[in-house]
Amino acid sequence: MGRAFEYRRASKEARWDKMSKLFPKLGKAITVAAKEGGTDPEMNPKLRTAIATAKAQNMPKDNIDAAIKRANGKDSSDIKTIFYDGKAAHGVQIVVETATDNPTRTVANVKAIFSKNGGEMLPSGSLNFMFSRKAVFEVAKPNRDIEELELELIDAGLSDLEEGDDSLVIYGDYTSFGTLNEGIEQAGLEIKKGSLQFIPNSTVSLDEAALGELERLLDKLEDDDDVQAVYTNIE
Repeated sequence: MGRAFEYRRASKEARWDKMSKLFPKLGKAITVAAKEGGTDPEMNPKLRTAIATAKAQNMPKDNIDAAIKRANGKDSSDIKTIFYDGKAAHGVQIVVETATDNPTRTVANVKAIFSKNGGEMLPSGSLNFMFSRKAVFEVAKPNRDIEELELELIDAGLSDLEEGDDSLVIYGDYTSFGTLNEGIEQAGLEIKKGSLQFIPNSTVSLDEAALGELERLLDKLEDDDDVQAVYTNIE
C-alpha cells in the first residue's frame, strides 16, 4: 500500500480507538477465532494472534477474556464470516470482510453504504481472481540481521517480507498461517498484528484528490459494526 493510503488507515485506526470502535471489532475477531479453532490459545494459532493483535492495541485483559468466553455462548454460534465485493471510482476494487449473526442486515447495510457513497456492490466472488488470500503479520523490527531472519522464516511459510522503520510485515500463503505464526514466535518476534488478508494482485495509484473522493465510502464501510476489515487495490 502507498504511503498516503497507509497514513489514512493509521489515522483511521487512531480514531477507532478513541471512539471505542476498535475494541468491539478486535473482540469479535477473538470470538470468531476461538469458535473456529478452540478457546485454548496454545492450541489455536489464529486465536493467539488475535489476542496479540488486541494486546498491541492496549485492549484490556478482561475484554479479551470475555471475548474468548463468548465463543462458547449461544450468541457466537450464529456468527459467520462473510465477504462482499464492490467497486468505486478510479478503478478501485473493494473486498469487505464481515462477521455477523444477521447476514440479511449486514448485506443490506453494506449495499446501502456502497450505493450512497459513489460505489457499487458486485456479486460475491467477482473479485476472487483480482486478490490473493494471504497470511499477514506485522512484527516489531528486531535487532538482528533481517536477511538471516528471512531465510529462517522461509521454512515456516514466508513468501515475502517488507521492512519499515520500526516494523516488519511478513507475508505467506493463507494455508501457512499456523506454521508461519509458530515460526515468528520461535524467532522471538513481537507480533503487533496478524490476520488473513486479501492482497491485490495489481494496484491502482491515486493522487490525493482521488483518495479524498473515496474517503467517505471507505470510512462508512469501516465504521459499520459488522465490518471487520476493508481491502482495496489502492497502491
